[in-house]
Parts: sequence; C-alpha cells; structure tokens
Amino acid sequence: MIDDPDLLRLFKAESEEHLARLDDGLLRLEKTPTDAPLLEEVFRESHSLKGAARMLGLVRIETAAHELESIFNAARKGETAFTPQSIEHMNAALVDLRQRVQEALTGAPPQPTPSAPMAEALFVPFISPPVAASPLPSAKAMPPTAPAAPSAVESFRIETVRVETRKLDDLLTQAGELSVIQGRARHRLALMDALLEQWVVLERARRKRGTVRFGIEGEAAQRFGGQLKQARDALFDDSARLESTVSLLEDQVRNIRLLPLSTVFALFPRTVRDLAKEQGKEAELVLEGGDITVDKRILEEMKDPLMHLIRNAIDHGIESPAERERLGKPRNGTVRLRAVRENASVMLEVSDDGGGLDSAAIRQTAKKRGLHDEAALAAMTPAQLQQLIFMPGFSTSTYVTEVSGRGVGLDVVRVNVERMKGNIRLNSAAAQGLTVQLHLPLSLATTRLLLASAGGQLFGLPVEFIHTSMRVREADVFTLERRLAVLLDGQPVIAARLADLLELPSGNRDSTASGILACVVLQSGDERLGLLVDDLLSEEEVVPKPLGAPLQRVRNVSALAMLGSGDICAVLNPADLLRSAHKTSAESGMRSADAIAHPAIGIPHAKPAVLLVEDSALIRAMEKRILEDNGYEVVAAVDGVDGLNLLGSRTFAAVVSDIMMPNMTGLDLTAHIRAEPRYKELPIILVTSLASDEDKRRGLNAGANAYIPKPSFDQRVLLDTLQRLI
Repeated sequence: MIDDPDLLRLFKAESEEHLARLDDGLLRLEKTPTDAPLLEEVFRESHSLKGAARMLGLVRIETAAHELESIFNAARKGETAFTPQSIEHMNAALVDLRQRVQEALTGAPPQPTPSAPMAEALFVPFISPPVAASPLPSAKAMPPTAPAAPSAVESFRIETVRVETRKLDDLLTQAGELSVIQGRARHRLALMDALLEQWVVLERARRKRGTVRFGIEGEAAQRFGGQLKQARDALFDDSARLESTVSLLEDQVRNIRLLPLSTVFALFPRTVRDLAKEQGKEAELVLEGGDITVDKRILEEMKDPLMHLIRNAIDHGIESPAERERLGKPRNGTVRLRAVRENASVMLEVSDDGGGLDSAAIRQTAKKRGLHDEAALAAMTPAQLQQLIFMPGFSTSTYVTEVSGRGVGLDVVRVNVERMKGNIRLNSAAAQGLTVQLHLPLSLATTRLLLASAGGQLFGLPVEFIHTSMRVREADVFTLERRLAVLLDGQPVIAARLADLLELPSGNRDSTASGILACVVLQSGDERLGLLVDDLLSEEEVVPKPLGAPLQRVRNVSALAMLGSGDICAVLNPADLLRSAHKTSAESGMRSADAIAHPAIGIPHAKPAVLLVEDSALIRAMEKRILEDNGYEVVAAVDGVDGLNLLGSRTFAAVVSDIMMPNMTGLDLTAHIRAEPRYKELPIILVTSLASDEDKRRGLNAGANAYIPKPSFDQRVLLDTLQRLI
C-alpha cells in the first residue's frame, strides 16, 4: 500500500498507462510475434513499470514486471520465440500484474498467485519446435483471478489527463504571446488617448479663434469627435477585458505545470546516507519547504545542480567523525536543503556545517590553472574569490574519485542556474560550513524587462537581476584600479559602459548634453556592476525567443523579444555582462601595459577562430567557454556534417573535435578535411572519451595533429596544444 497520497495518485496514473500499453502490445504481438519495434515497445513499458514499482518498494509488482521484461528482452535478442500458447499465458500474467497493482492502490490483501517462475515457463528457444512448448500448464489450469466486487452503481470517470510537456509548453508560449498582444493593445490605447487629446486641443483653439463653422462641416466635426471618443472608450473596455482574461489564463496554465519540490527532494536522502557511509562519515539530510510548488521545468533543471551541491557538501564539507570531535562539533554532520518562496521567485538553499571554503586553496588552484595572475587574485574580494569555484574545470581536490576531482560538478550548477535566469550566492565561514543559495524565478515563459538605450539601440535587462537604477553625472564616474566606478550608498561599484561591452560602433554613445547618465546596478550572486546607458525607458513584460541556429550562444545576449510597440530588442545576459566587464578591464590593463612597453604597437590583433565540433551540449558549452575566455573566437558545430559545412564558410585557425558523434564521426571529419589540399596545414585536435592506444593511433592516422583523452582532460593541455599548433 502506498501511504503518500501524491505518490499514490502519480503511480495510479502511470501504472494504468503502462498496463494499457502492455495490453495493447500483447494483442498485437499475437498477430505479429516477430515485430521488432513492437517488442521494443512492450519491453520498455514493462521496464518502466518495474522501475516505478522499485522506487516505491512494491516488491510483488516489481517481480511480476521483471518477469515480463525478461521474456520481452529474450525475444528482442532472438533467444526465444513467442507461440500462441505462451502469449496466452502472458495475457494471464498481465491480468495477475494488473491485480497486484490494484492491491497496491487499494490496500486489498494479496490474492494467491502461481508459484512457478513465469519467465522460465515461457522461454521457448528458437531451435525448438512450437510443440515443445507444451509442458506449460494450460491457460485454463491457471487459478482464475477473482474480480473486485463492484459497487451498486459505478459511473466511469477520468480523474486525470496526462498531457505531453511539449503541449503545455506550447500553451504557455501562446499565453505569453497574449501578454504581448495585451501590451500592444495598451500602446494603441495610449495612441488613441493622444489623438483624442489633440482633437480636444484643436477644437478649443478653433473655438477661441472663432473659426468654428456651423452647418454640415460643424456637425461632421462634432460627429467625428464623438466617434473618436466612443472608439477610445470601446478600446479601453476591450483592453481591460483582455488584461483580465490573459492574467487568468496565465495563472491557470502556470498552475497546471506546478509540482511540489518534494518530488525532487525525495531523491536525496538515500544519496546522503550512501555517500556518507561510503566515505566513513556520519551525516543526515534535513529537508525544509518541500511543499512549495514550482514550475515542472525548474524541477527538471535543478535536480542535477542540487545533487552536485549535496554530494559536494558530503565530500568536501562534512569532516570525518574523529575530526569533528577534535573541533568540538557533533560527530554527525548536517546537510540542509530548504526552499523559501520570495514573491515571484524561489530560493533553494544547500548548507552544511562542515569546514567551509578554503580561500587559500582556491587562490592557489586559480593561479595554477592560469585563470588569473597573482595581482588579479590579490585584488579580488572574498566573494569574488569564492565565485571561482564555479569556473569550468575548477577543483581544489588533489585526487580524482567517483565524487570529486574532475572539476565539472559546480560548473554544471552555474550553467543550469543561468539558463533558468537565476543567480547564485555563497556564504562561507572557516570551520563553520558553506551555504549556497540558488535564486530562481517562478515563471519561465515571460520575463519582465527594463528597457535601456545604448549606442542608438534598444536593449532589455531582466528586472530580477537589477539591484537599483539611478542617474549619475559624468563627472561622478571615476577610475578605481584602472576600472570605471560609481558610488552606491557611499561604496564604490565597478562600472562599464554598455556600448563598450557590446562593442557598438562609436557615434551616439555619449551622454546627453546635460552630462547626465543613466546607471543600472546589476547584481548576480554577490557581484555588482554599474551599467552606464544612454537612457532608461520603461518596464515591459515580454516572451523571450531563443536565438536559434546558427546563433546558439552569443556572448552577452540570451534571447530576442518583441515589444508591445512592435520593436525587436535583444534580451541581455547579466552574468555574461559581469564577465565581459571583468575581462574588458583586464584586457584594457594589459593593453595599457603593452602600450608603455611597446608604444609603436597600437593595432589590435584579430582573435584566432576555432571550429569546435561536439555533439554533447554540456561539453560543447564548457569547451567553448574555456576557449573564449582565453582569447579565441569559437564557432560551434553539433556533429561532423555540421562541422564540415561550417568549415567552408570562413577561415579557421584550428579544428577541435570529438570522435563519437552522430551523422559523421570525428575520424571521418578529419579524413574529409585532410582530403582537401587547402586544409593540408589546418591543425586538428581530437578531444574524446576513447583513451586506448589503438584509438589514439586511429586518430593520428586519420590526420589529427593532437589527441587529448577526456578522462584525463586538462584545459591547460588543450590551450597549450592550440597555441603551439596555431
């Protein structure tokens, strides 16, 4: 019996779906027992039902589903054959499985079932003739299943409807489009108000001058004014009704997609128990706020980041029992996962009472990996230094285990949180633990933007990243450690001109004649940036549209949006803007130093372009960021065919490719490139999970210049190899 009502409801809907598909599949197998796609389908259904039963501890259902799965698996591998008699027995077994599911849903006592292992009884080798399958008891000999006694009158009701997430996404997108239409209606209403006001002013002026004509022209003018006012009033009523309907529709669609956080929280207690036991530690997981409901997509996207943070807390944070006793702490460490609702956002917090972050180790690792030089690291605040743990490939662990040392976990956290338009904050104290807060919006379909102009163009900034906005005089913008800065509450905040960060052409980039600039203070995690723009216009609710191919990833820009006025604006990525500001400052400092040492050198060099071919979106994003952060321009391709097409579109300094990819492998891509005389000298680097000596020989024989196995991947090796080859 399932005690949790939410799990009971979900298992009821899911098991009914699996059983219905198994029933339909067996009926079709009776007609076409050698249908390979059908065998795959019923195998998958029995496997899914078994997995759901195992998660809930329903052993009898798991056993029955496993037996069916074994039979289907043997048939799809060609080890057994189906006969009419065996399919008849499987139908009877399906009735038994359905009965077991019903017992779990209702709590009824179990019915007697056949003791003979069904999987063994139904196995019929292909080499055996069909008649050899008759040692089985006949279908009539199997004990009949007693049907549940029906109530006096039971009306058929469908209590739940399962809807594909794609359809809900489409519905939510259309609801967002209605929001845009609503905004456009407000613009039209404002235009109508302006026309009516202008009409009233003209009428008053004409009456004052005594030029009002009577007769037919005067009546026509009055009638036109009356009709204009009537149209304005009707538009106002329609706009109000549209606003009410859109708001209600959006709320209803969002509520359909809301699920409790406990759906994901329930996955972690066993992870903490097993991981702590494996490492000889004592730890418990405390869950809070699991009843808070959030969008289904947030649950899906945050499962892996939360898992990484919890595993990190056990592996790096919680000390051994002996060490905790020496420090005067309880032997049993505590990891706390809690959720808090904050207006239109939710805060997910993972905290532990372990050792906290080691700033010295972070600084040493950053210096060793060449992320920053000694001077830059010394100038960093503690918050900026702690944020380095989210850099790609960053790990302070001196050895590699199944849990740590690879430097990919926390980068996944940052990537997923930024994709969800969220931000990360850290709070750590030595020997007291670490707290990681993930702040995420509740709504993902629409975004509220603050519209700003820079360089004569219009841009949108997500309001959830805006700390404040203010007006500053150009004279109040000063230089602090070779960076622009402004004062906020008496404290300096690093600033940058938006036009400079976006590399907009010079021209309309300066402040107004009055010398007043608009400054938007962005905040992502614990970092702030004063963004200097020409002017701030208004706030508007929009539906962001992904850039799409080929612009999968554009630095500083996350999406495009159509405004109510019909204009298109770029939705900026605040996290990217912060990184660009730091990078621009560092590069300007380097250019200044170079100018002093080499005053004759003033022409900037173009960035070398690298073609990155990788089918894994996560690995592609990580490698792209590594290369871009080290001065390369990166063009990404999703497989060998895509890479070959992009290769002819422009000149590249090198190609970095995976091997195992769909459509065309990296080896085939390398061979195609080397077959072209014009690419004879083009450097090709293969970065792949195939690490054997034979694999390396195949790669180099195909024409690659270097071969870097992913299991031992070090970004410095890749960068050094690129620099050497280019």
